[in-house]
Amino acid sequence: MWQAMARAAETSDWRSPELAEYATGDALTTLSRSLYADHVNKLVTRGRPANHPTVSSVEPPGDPRTVMLADCGDSANWLKYRSGTDQLADETGGGRRSITAEVVTQPDGSWRVSRFSVQGVGTC
Repeated sequence: MWQAMARAAETSDWRSPELAEYATGDALTTLSRSLYADHVNKLVTRGRPANHPTVSSVEPPGDPRTVMLADCGDSANWLKYRSGTDQLADETGGGRRSITAEVVTQPDGSWRVSRFSVQGVGTC
């Protein structure tokens, strides 16, 4: 999901169909709204986040339908810029941050992130 988000964020494409391949529900809405806000504010994102999620729980254990993931994502090389310039959108920069995500099985058998939480820089 984060790599699809990174590709869409290069142009702030809130309508990228690739997002729906990896996210659904609240997660898809959050990604799309974030990209739309960047579009309106004339911001683009360059680089890629570094993620190494691990499974923190599965429900039900014998036949999982929901998987919780935990990560300490790194956004140090994934930053927002003013469109058409080399000017950073803000001075805070990126860094390591705690991320949790709920991934659920879909009716077609695929898995998609249904919701996620990203904490501030320095939370892991």
